[in-house]
Amino acid sequence: MNGVERIAAERGRQKRVEGYTPKYDDDHTDGQLIKAAVCYALPKINGALKLEDDEFLIGVDRIWPWSESCWKPSPDNRIRELEKAGALIAAEIDRLLRMEGNNDTK
Repeated sequence: MNGVERIAAERGRQKRVEGYTPKYDDDHTDGQLIKAAVCYALPKINGALKLEDDEFLIGVDRIWPWSESCWKPSPDNRIRELEKAGALIAAEIDRLLRMEGNNDTK
């Protein structure tokens, strides 16, 4: 699968397995989906998110928007982490489209 297919598959898994439906996503209006995507997308060093260079690190717990039990990193699989990030970004795009009245995102 290519990147887009992997992200679509992860988004489908999130809906099917985790129950993260459009209705669920619509309840997250304070940037939570994007904050979660950032946590998965940024490289990590010793569990901290790497910003800019090795000197500037911030703990995932400072950005992660939900409970610790929802944080499911794949530290040895960078592609898997990016799939999760991409799926969360797709969920946020769809949520914003629904807010604008575009009903093609169900």
